[in-house]
Amino acid sequence: MSEPAAVSPAPDTPPIPLTALFLAFLTISLSGFGGVLAWSRRMVVEERGWMSAEEFNEAYALCQMLPGPNIVNFSVIFGSRFRGPLGAVVAFIGLLGPPVVIVTVFGILYARYGQIESVQRILAGVSAAAAGLIIGTTAKMSEPLFHGGWTAAPLLALITFIAIGVLRWPIHWVLLVLLPVGFAWAWWRHR
Repeated sequence: MSEPAAVSPAPDTPPIPLTALFLAFLTISLSGFGGVLAWSRRMVVEERGWMSAEEFNEAYALCQMLPGPNIVNFSVIFGSRFRGPLGAVVAFIGLLGPPVVIVTVFGILYARYGQIESVQRILAGVSAAAAGLIIGTTAKMSEPLFHGGWTAAPLLALITFIAIGVLRWPIHWVLLVLLPVGFAWAWWRHR
């Protein structure tokens, strides 16, 4: 039986300084207004190399199973993994501090100027850009699934997409059927 990959960083990996952790999540939060998955993956995997693409996907999958916003869960798990409880707090504050201030200011401005037609057009453009970022990030995150060819993982992802995105079946029924299949496949693969 092979053991699953370790959850914590390698022992010879130097700890991430708390200031770097804070600034990374601060940058993520300020870069991705309305959705920071794309920016968090770019920062953690591509720019800083703190996690591999597979490690990021595994951590993010865990975050989706936990209650609450996925990226907030990710900041806490990531900070905790690399710097313990204090790292979790630092990453959490770096992620949520600036947006709370910004959204409060924007809320006040929107209440006053939101009915202006040009403001509504700007918001429609921002929505389209956010949708493009989500599609691009999804494509990048799905890439590790195909390293082993067409195995059960990409097949389950495709079936889920078709069932929910194309056929518009209720997500809870699709997951009720496909989650046990995915868990069984992962168990069988790692036993």
